Amino acid sequence: MTLTSSGHRRLTEIPPSAVGDDATVAAVEALVADTLDSLRARWADLAATVVPRPGVLHTDSVLDLLDGMVNSGGKRFRPRMAHWGWVAAGGPESGRGHADLIRVGAALELLHVFALIHDDVMDSSETRRGQLSVHASARRQHVRLHGLGDPQRYGENIAILAGDLAHREAGLLVAGLPAPMQELWRTLAIELMMGQGRDLVGAANGRRDLDHAREVARAKSGAYTVWRPLQLGAAAAGATRQTLAALERYGVAVGEAFALRDDILGVIGDPSATGKPVGDDLVAGKPTVLLALATQRFAPRWRRALQRAGSGRVSASDVAALQSELVRSGVIADVEVMIRDAVTAARDALEDPAIDRSAAAGLEALARRVAWRTT
Repeated sequence: MTLTSSGHRRLTEIPPSAVGDDATVAAVEALVADTLDSLRARWADLAATVVPRPGVLHTDSVLDLLDGMVNSGGKRFRPRMAHWGWVAAGGPESGRGHADLIRVGAALELLHVFALIHDDVMDSSETRRGQLSVHASARRQHVRLHGLGDPQRYGENIAILAGDLAHREAGLLVAGLPAPMQELWRTLAIELMMGQGRDLVGAANGRRDLDHAREVARAKSGAYTVWRPLQLGAAAAGATRQTLAALERYGVAVGEAFALRDDILGVIGDPSATGKPVGDDLVAGKPTVLLALATQRFAPRWRRALQRAGSGRVSASDVAALQSELVRSGVIADVEVMIRDAVTAARDALEDPAIDRSAAAGLEALARRVAWRTT
């Protein structure tokens, strides 16, 4: 193992037969670190003629904020999914596509950082992973260094640039992948944008129907977090159609479990554990499965309170009351049943002989980790 100039660990090549998901994640993190090192070197070259003045805002904050977000932690679910898709398609035995697996895993992590940064701007979220969100950090810099103009707008603009930079670096990594994987990546990116768009439009339209909520969850969270990364990893190993079909059944089920757990954590989770605000989905009136079920289940009094969600007229006491009613009415319990059913469906999918047996245990463990996480 060697160290990069910024102190990041860089792993040497690992024999494919020795790679478990933790080792794959470590290799992905090393490639992300290398990518950021390369980006910083190019940035420094292009900015060589600009001498930063002390005590004033500087463009380098874009790169610094991006680096801070990349290195703020995370569960690395997407590269783990890609890893097990690769294993399910026989990657360790054939040795095929290991370098492509690591490359797409790093791209997935950078795309995720882009999505988180922009999502926090759209949702006006002040924290992420237990620290200030990127736009909140940039806003604080603006205030501390007495910048001109609106600090909030400045922070959001800087965050958009940082997110765009992460997206572009992810695209550069993907450009080195085989054409079929690039096409899958394009589908993943489109689905992510469609899901985010449906989330925004659904909130603006006051959508509370269950079909719409599940479609938003499928595109915004399920496909982008579970099924497409699985498919990308499997494609790196040259998966058969039968393997891809079996992984799709697993991925759709685990993707639903992921999205439903997200719904619960976003409404009644512990902020000290999740590292982000709780109750924001209620304030924004997002078209989640929880809110769709609440609309069906709540008594008239509570439905009226729920209708105020997304209107800008929801108080902190309203949010607290709605959180309690979601538990009391059985909506949270109903969603927990849906999560258990999804995990059962995922386990059933793993019985398919097209999935390499060496992947089944890892995929089942990952399904449980996704479904019953607390962060």
